[in-house]
Amino acid sequence: MATRKEGSTNMLNEKCITEGCDLTYAVCKVGGRWKLLILCKLEEGKLRFGEIRKLIPGVTERMLTLQLRELEKDGLVKRTVYAEVPPRVDYELTDVAQELIPIWSQLSKWGTKHREMMK
Repeated sequence: MATRKEGSTNMLNEKCITEGCDLTYAVCKVGGRWKLLILCKLEEGKLRFGEIRKLIPGVTERMLTLQLRELEKDGLVKRTVYAEVPPRVDYELTDVAQELIPIWSQLSKWGTKHREMMK
């Protein structure tokens, strides 16, 4: 993924939106097609990259890598690299991300209820 220029319209718009509203800031941190799903899979504990990929059919290696990097950068996922051969890397939720568990659980319940209503 290419880095965006600091003064680009895209960066300025994101800054304006996320600085003005705490809800929008939070949604930007967990929004996207895969981030919440990745976080939910890590709720049970540490997982390796391959394990996460198996749990989320449809996500490409590249997209999973990008999403994990963003989640790590935003302080929601902790990446631990072990000095072994072959190298081993684990991913787990940070304390900050664990605070979100009741929120995404409630959102999931709402999704189930709403999906049933729409049938």
